[in-house]
Amino acid sequence: MRIATTVFLTDETISPVRLARELEQRGFDGLYLPEHTHIPVSRDTPAPMGGPLPREYGRALDPIVALGQAAAVTERITLGTGVALVAQHDPVHLAKQAATLDHVSGGRFTLGIGFGWNKEEAADHGVPWAKRREIVRDRMALMRALWTDEPTAYDGEFGSVRASWAHPKPVRPPRARKHAGPLAGPRVLIGGAAGPKLFAHIAEYADGWLPVGGSGLRESMPQLRAAWEEAGRPGEPEVVPYAVRPSAGKLAHFAELGLREVVVGLPSAGEGEVLRALDAHADFL
Repeated sequence: MRIATTVFLTDETISPVRLARELEQRGFDGLYLPEHTHIPVSRDTPAPMGGPLPREYGRALDPIVALGQAAAVTERITLGTGVALVAQHDPVHLAKQAATLDHVSGGRFTLGIGFGWNKEEAADHGVPWAKRREIVRDRMALMRALWTDEPTAYDGEFGSVRASWAHPKPVRPPRARKHAGPLAGPRVLIGGAAGPKLFAHIAEYADGWLPVGGSGLRESMPQLRAAWEEAGRPGEPEVVPYAVRPSAGKLAHFAELGLREVVVGLPSAGEGEVLRALDAHADFL
């Protein structure tokens, strides 16, 4: 099983360059970074984990910029967002960033995406909260149009793009990923809680699911597979448990379910504490 990592990198933590080098040298598989552009102080939305919102949420580095640094000093590890808040982006710009990062890293980029939880943050980006899922779906379709080999126009409810020259293209074409079918672009995984709505989104325009923590997968994976088959997708969706606190039993359970990748959490901390966490996780490699 491949073991990747996720961490809130901030202006107070270990640097992207040092962490990426350590991950590659120690044999870890990858690095996923979360995204928050800002956290409004006048916040009414409860923290997703309950209690006070941790300090790192308002100090997170931009994931694309940080992953670009990581790509420059590594050759093997995968690089991903966990997750990019697509509704808060200009999709033409995000399509260019994703394709460029995939290109310069030699096809190592995974675009993990989500719908967001912080209403105030989304509002500052002009995102109508009740429409955010539809906006993400629409923006992903627009981005796919820009990632196709030939100039392709897209006219959607929330955005449009003319048939355009848009290079570089993401490295991995659809034929290189049997489960992807006709989808162009880098690997796309969607984060979110299990349910028919999420699974329908995954089956329509993604390659798989990023379930936080990875609990309840034995019950939910058949539902995801059913949605996948109903959508006429070949193969099976990828399922990558995310921000996991690893244990031998938990990883054995994931392996029994046929999963091939897990993303373990690291502390948002300075160099010493992060390296000690890597030492502890190394037992599972």
